[in-house]
Amino acid sequence: MKISTKGRYALRLMVDIAQHGEGAPVSLRDIARREQLSDKYLEQIVTPLARAGLVRSVRGASGGYLLTRTPEEYSVGDILRPLEGDLAPVECATDDGFCEHSCDCVTVELWQDIHRAVSAVVDGTTLADLVERQRARRCKGEPSACP
Repeated sequence: MKISTKGRYALRLMVDIAQHGEGAPVSLRDIARREQLSDKYLEQIVTPLARAGLVRSVRGASGGYLLTRTPEEYSVGDILRPLEGDLAPVECATDDGFCEHSCDCVTVELWQDIHRAVSAVVDGTTLADLVERQRARRCKGEPSACP
């Protein structure tokens, strides 16, 4: 299973909003500059996140995007699924997946185990966890630079 650039950039976008939002909207242009990403590409990514209710837009000169919940209330899975869909490695590993060979196929159990393991990691990791990991990375060696 491979996470697309949209999924990876969605996580970076959400971490950036969580770090820099503090109740004020964060512009895609600022996120693009900090993350060294295309603001046009971020526009394509933020749309499904907004549709899923994970962010909301604020129009105007000082507009941008806000989280709709606290970072602790988002799982990585919440953020990835609107862009990636189900994170199962194969169709038959999903809850509603069907395969005519599933009764006699030994690999279906392997695919289901992989799906459960991936789900456990992405659903057990919060946006707040990623923000904290980012802070820890940035602070290594320069504790005075960190809040």
